[in-house]
Amino acid sequence: MEIIIQPDADAAADMAARIFANLIISKPDAVLGLATGSTPLPLYRKLIAAGLDWSGITTFNLDEYIGIGPDHPQSYHAFMQGNLFSQVNIKPGNIHIPDGMASDPEAHCRAYEEKIRQAGGIDLQLLGIGTDGHIGFNEPTSSLASRTRIKTLTERTRSDNARFFGGSGEVPFHVITMGIGTILQTRKVLLLATGKNKARAVAGAVEGPVTSMNPASALQLHPSALVCLDEDAASELTRCDYYRWVFDNKPSWQKI
Repeated sequence: MEIIIQPDADAAADMAARIFANLIISKPDAVLGLATGSTPLPLYRKLIAAGLDWSGITTFNLDEYIGIGPDHPQSYHAFMQGNLFSQVNIKPGNIHIPDGMASDPEAHCRAYEEKIRQAGGIDLQLLGIGTDGHIGFNEPTSSLASRTRIKTLTERTRSDNARFFGGSGEVPFHVITMGIGTILQTRKVLLLATGKNKARAVAGAVEGPVTSMNPASALQLHPSALVCLDEDAASELTRCDYYRWVFDNKPSWQKI
């Protein structure tokens, strides 16, 4: 893992945007894995403002709620359309998001995996992290070898997401999510985390043991994982000085 600590949330989003922009520019037909939630919103705004060419880009989103359609205001289809896709020149046929209304969700999960394979795999996967360490909707105790599948949300995750639905009672119980094994097969991963409420989960993911109780800790097994944090999210890490020293002394050919 490479840990990148920035002064605040805006600086962390700016760093993440630079990483994505560099790939979009250098590989115009890149395959991007995208995430939803409040954390990536500043990143998406910065990518929109950069005026990049998305015409050759293909995207795969991590997850979607089961039982709500793409027109539902809290669907991840609606989130991505409103916060990114409608404001860049990506081709609609190149956008892939799990279908929460699929008549056969298990078959749909298998087909989603096959679409990723047919696209040549994901070049760069964006991740957030839950307060319990989940990535995508891979809740604690998820298999580290899991593929795209149906998951039942924990009450903690449903409570965390209640603010988007007007109450936890409205949050669906089930989702389709890329698995941890799927995420580990991407060429590069960028985990973006901001705020003190993420600090404990980040510390466990980066410096704790690899364990299904903190699914993000599986990223320790990834050959090319970047973790971009603000000071608050990094506040429970024990080796911050070392991480800063490594970043400040990167060889010129590795500079971001």
